[in-house]
Amino acid sequence: MDTTQPLYPSLIIDALRHVRYPGNGKDIVELGMVEDDIRIEGRKVSFSLIFERPTDPFIKSIVKAAEQAVLTYAAKDIDIKGNINVKTRTVNQASKEETPLLPGVKNIIGIASGKGGVGKSTVAANMAVALARQGYRVGLLDADIFGPSIPKMFGVEDEPLYMEQTEDGRQLLVPIEKYGVKILSIGFLVDKNSAVLWRGGMASNALRQLISQAQWGELDYFLIDMPPGTSDIHLTLVQTLPITGVVIVSTPQEVALADARKGIAMFTEPKVNVPVLGVVENMSWFTPAQHPDEKYYIFGDGGALRLAEELHISVLAQIPLVAAVGEHNDGGQPIATEDSVTSAYFAELASRVVQATEKRNADLPPTSQVKMNK
Repeated sequence: MDTTQPLYPSLIIDALRHVRYPGNGKDIVELGMVEDDIRIEGRKVSFSLIFERPTDPFIKSIVKAAEQAVLTYAAKDIDIKGNINVKTRTVNQASKEETPLLPGVKNIIGIASGKGGVGKSTVAANMAVALARQGYRVGLLDADIFGPSIPKMFGVEDEPLYMEQTEDGRQLLVPIEKYGVKILSIGFLVDKNSAVLWRGGMASNALRQLISQAQWGELDYFLIDMPPGTSDIHLTLVQTLPITGVVIVSTPQEVALADARKGIAMFTEPKVNVPVLGVVENMSWFTPAQHPDEKYYIFGDGGALRLAEELHISVLAQIPLVAAVGEHNDGGQPIATEDSVTSAYFAELASRVVQATEKRNADLPPTSQVKMNK
């Protein structure tokens, strides 16, 4: 573009229409994120971008994209870098009817894995039960849209869902409660014998409904059993909720660790920016019931420990491969509901997640803690 062309606010606005907010495909002008304060002094341009909350994970990436869009679609010689002011939408700017999605939830913890088959849902289910047994108010959302397994693990596959009318007239889903855990899953809404044939947008919308149109109430911990891998479901979750942190589940074998590394990279990259509370190494070893002192490292020895050391993150637990865990899952009663040697591993995991969460919250600035834990 000719650098001698005069600059007008409309030219900057048109350039910013090329910047889209991750997840919904709408541009930042359409979303009302560009404040009407564009200032042009010679070739210096400055303006403000408005975000819904100061913890928005996409702030840095959108500011960078906005700078590039102005240089690409307005003029290459514009002085724009560092001149974009970031603001949080005020009460007067936001809808008066707007309320937090989960106002009664203190901590939101994601349980994720780089690949399927590593026991992520087993860890999520047993960690939820262990937290409940320790006296915490716990909710569990099965966000694995295409492979929901939590209803089976809790023995509630055939339980009917009910709606409840709130004081403001809204109709909300009532989570099913078992073993002290409030549970919702897409598995309650579809035929358990049929595949869920949805495109990404449909899956994301269904997930938002399970979060926003449910009566979760007051919770100390809201656990999310995320789908394996990295997908738009994960972006939907970090975009929709102020996630306190994630727990990464892996087995010791190298192929699982390689995928776990990718999952950690996704959560820690600037545009997502969700803290990793630690790693759980599942199926760490096998011990025969007849020889309780013996350990057989079927999938390798200590792979997750080495990964955690390499990436400077904590190891929250090493959980052995025990046939009774799978038997309890199939029977609809997570092994953490009983007192046993194996359930003690999940109890210890729950305690360490609490410690990691409390440390993370203590490290936040006071204003951020209020935002996260209100």
